[in-house]
Amino acid sequence: MRIILAHKFHKYTGGAEVFYFEVGRVLEENGHEVAYFSTLDDENLESPYSKYFVHAPDFKSNNILSKVKAFSKVPYSFETKRKFKKLIEDFKPDLIHAFGVITQISPSMFVTARKMKIPLVISMNDYKHICPSYKLFHHGKICEDCKTKKFYKAIKNKCSHDSYSYSIASSVESYVHSWLNIYKKNINLFLFASDFMAHKTEEYWGKETFKWGKLLNPFKIPNREPQKVRGDYGLYFGRVIEEKGVHLIIEALKNNRDIPFKIVGDGPQLIELENIVKENNLTNIEFLGSKWGDELDDVLYNAKFVVIPSVWHENFPYVILQTFAAGVPIIGSELGGIPELLKDNRGVLFNPSDISTLESSMKKLSNDTEYSNELGINGRKYLIETFNDQIFYESIIKNYNIVLK
Repeated sequence: MRIILAHKFHKYTGGAEVFYFEVGRVLEENGHEVAYFSTLDDENLESPYSKYFVHAPDFKSNNILSKVKAFSKVPYSFETKRKFKKLIEDFKPDLIHAFGVITQISPSMFVTARKMKIPLVISMNDYKHICPSYKLFHHGKICEDCKTKKFYKAIKNKCSHDSYSYSIASSVESYVHSWLNIYKKNINLFLFASDFMAHKTEEYWGKETFKWGKLLNPFKIPNREPQKVRGDYGLYFGRVIEEKGVHLIIEALKNNRDIPFKIVGDGPQLIELENIVKENNLTNIEFLGSKWGDELDDVLYNAKFVVIPSVWHENFPYVILQTFAAGVPIIGSELGGIPELLKDNRGVLFNPSDISTLESSMKKLSNDTEYSNELGINGRKYLIETFNDQIFYESIIKNYNIVLK
């Protein structure tokens, strides 16, 4: 089978990019031919298909005309349409699998696929198809104001980058996509990693108005084995940004000053949180900056527990799989797709609206080594049984065959 994979970045920036590249790896290892379609960037991984890549909108330009041009490409890009058509003509795919393409690449590629009669499936990793800001979250709270296509409320809420210009552009983008019926008209199958996101989409679009399937993220289990004896500290690793809820950890540690905690990552909220830690003299909290690869694993595999404190409906946090692989127990927010991964005694859930539930969970995993180890063992066992390459390959081919019949 010949398959085009399309995603906004052809470089590693987070879990979404890992998903994109891992799909390509598994398909190629099973004998399929894979082509890639993405945006141009000096940091991209090398690809023989880069000549087909498109220019991402330059939102950061200080030039007004350049910024207007960038925003105009978001709802529908003719460069994308032209280059994607050329890739299809040259590669002759049997199927197209899209990922996060909506803003940077634009869904004009969907129209091209339909007109050229190539089946199209898309993995939905965020809520952009139902929410202008893609997160169902703004200014510290979960938000569903745009339900029933009231996208103008995104402007009122300044929900995109806390900016009227970005929010206007996002609102217009959503209205254009709705008027063109850009999703349901052109996409043959929607793939979700969590039941939560699938059912939330049904709430907005209506049940049985679109065809969807389940596809868990692929994950290559590292050769490194969990440690029999781990450290005494808790750990957060990931983006330090409002919706990730890192501030909840700091709040909970005000009453748990005897628990050492490390925060790995960078982001727009980092300086603010560092200042809060200094002001409250929380000497048990250490910021380590960004870490990747073996350097990150050294911190992760030694952790007593990991906290995933999201305050938005996170779909499928890749950090959960990384933590399962390390055999480290998880304390996770009871929002979005997190409970689906941590159920059956694979982790502890807390209510992000009640900080005391996080405080008690941290104390429990810090003091009860037997229980902590049990959770870690259950998580790793689930990972090995559910996320190995063979199971993922069978699942993705099963979904592809739905649209290839």
